[in-house]
Amino acid sequence: MKSTTMTELLCQQLDDAEFGKTGRRSFFEYRDTGLSKLTDGEYRAQVMRATDVMETTGWHYHECDLQFVYVLNGWVDLEFEDGRSERVSAGAALSIPPGMVHNETGCSSDFEALEVVAPAEMQTVPCDPPA
Repeated sequence: MKSTTMTELLCQQLDDAEFGKTGRRSFFEYRDTGLSKLTDGEYRAQVMRATDVMETTGWHYHECDLQFVYVLNGWVDLEFEDGRSERVSAGAALSIPPGMVHNETGCSSDFEALEVVAPAEMQTVPCDPPA
């Protein structure tokens, strides 16, 4: 991963933020914080929140260098390739290693989280459930 030297101040106030259906899940809406543009696509920081009844995401993994999630409100249930299940609730921090197979199986109607990824255009790859 290359190293970006940031030369501009990024300050996005909540009143100036916009949520939209711009991310990978149809049952979430996303707020782009502007970090991707500022870092030439090296990083993305976005807030995601539930908008509808959650569907399971299906088993998948991400091609990335970093996926970090901090839960702001509510909870999300996840399953991992090693058989581990976690309910990740408000205040929890989660970093899923690149390539780790996982599945989101449910979330609260008030779920909201900050996700930081590198690169900004992280790829999601559907896959079969683990054996």
